[in-house]
Amino acid sequence: MYRIFIKRLLDLILAFVSLVITLPIFLVITIVLWIQNDGKPFFFQERPGKNAAVFKVIKFKTMNDHLDSKGVLLPDHQRTTGFGKFLRQTSLDEIPQLINVLVGNMSLIGPRPLLMEYLDLYSTEQHRRHLVRPGITGLSQVNGRNLLEWKKRFEMDVHYVDNLSFLLDFKIFLLTILKVFKREGASSSKTVTVEKFKGNYL
Repeated sequence: MYRIFIKRLLDLILAFVSLVITLPIFLVITIVLWIQNDGKPFFFQERPGKNAAVFKVIKFKTMNDHLDSKGVLLPDHQRTTGFGKFLRQTSLDEIPQLINVLVGNMSLIGPRPLLMEYLDLYSTEQHRRHLVRPGITGLSQVNGRNLLEWKKRFEMDVHYVDNLSFLLDFKIFLLTILKVFKREGASSSKTVTVEKFKGNYL
């Protein structure tokens, strides 16, 4: 009952309320990023959702589009603005994903939607992470976030799929609030964004 109906209902209610509450912050951030990023405050990228169906995730754009002398994008850490770094550390860059939740592409809680290029690298077991809607936060996010090794992240994603319940979601929700305030695990030690998945770990 919870997995099929109640979870989606709670997503709709909580996402709508959260969007209304954060609207002033949403507008301020949009204006600042509009100025900083030449009229491009949002970042859109295709990601695999439930059953690996493709959708476009929406986030605040924390990196500019500056190129090197050869016309190639500079490394992430050179393109991330000071304001963008702050948005990542506080998870405020995730606010636009509430729209994804309202539309039905995502849930508030679930395995994070990863890059499309990873799909062919997953094992059958790892593909099971797509049996539920991806989430803004999830089990791996409250247990290390981007600092976790890929093998452990996938194990937690599949564990979530197999044990999805109201109590588990509530626990993840509370831990997410704690992690956001402590600003833990927003990036790996080597890169601004998480290091790429390069192959099967199972």
